[in-house]
Amino acid sequence: MSQSNSAGAAGHERIARRADKHASATVCGAHTYTAAAIGLHWIVAALIVGAFALGWTMTRIPGITPDKLRFFSWHKWIGVTVLGLALLRIVWRLTHRAPPLPASMSAWQRCVAHAVHVALYALMIAIPVSGYLYSSAANVPVVYLGLIPLPRLIAPDPALKVWLKCVHIALDYGLFVLVAGHVAAALKHQCIDRDGLLARMLPFLK
Repeated sequence: MSQSNSAGAAGHERIARRADKHASATVCGAHTYTAAAIGLHWIVAALIVGAFALGWTMTRIPGITPDKLRFFSWHKWIGVTVLGLALLRIVWRLTHRAPPLPASMSAWQRCVAHAVHVALYALMIAIPVSGYLYSSAANVPVVYLGLIPLPRLIAPDPALKVWLKCVHIALDYGLFVLVAGHVAAALKHQCIDRDGLLARMLPFLK
């Protein structure tokens, strides 16, 4: 009888442990983004850094050289890719609830975080579109990955080309400032506030 009771108790204990693990995993999952959202976030982040680097490099090469033309093409391909992924991220965001922000965040911090995210999404669309229109106005075709010719949305227009170039550059600098602030805020939450905010996108930090 005692052996039977011991076996029963051990069985209940194993079931309880499994239930605890499941509950822990569920809570952890509820406080992090899905694998798809995390993957999209970091892919887009890497592409934006690459586009910044290419844009900075190619505009400092004097004249017209093979390297400069190659960098311009790569820059455009990245822009088109970011546009597509940004639209995909918006669809995901509209169909999935984001993990909750830390309870310690004040109301104004939550408002700022929301505004920054909206602005980031807007710029991830506006910058590629302005660059695409700039290429069309400059009468320079965009051939995605060197394989797929994309349609020209507007006719060549020298005056509009100058304006679109200024808009594209201004939006680029705006995105740079927002990304820098976004990264700084994430590091503050991780290193100073220690509220687990960054773990929503980097679950291994939990």
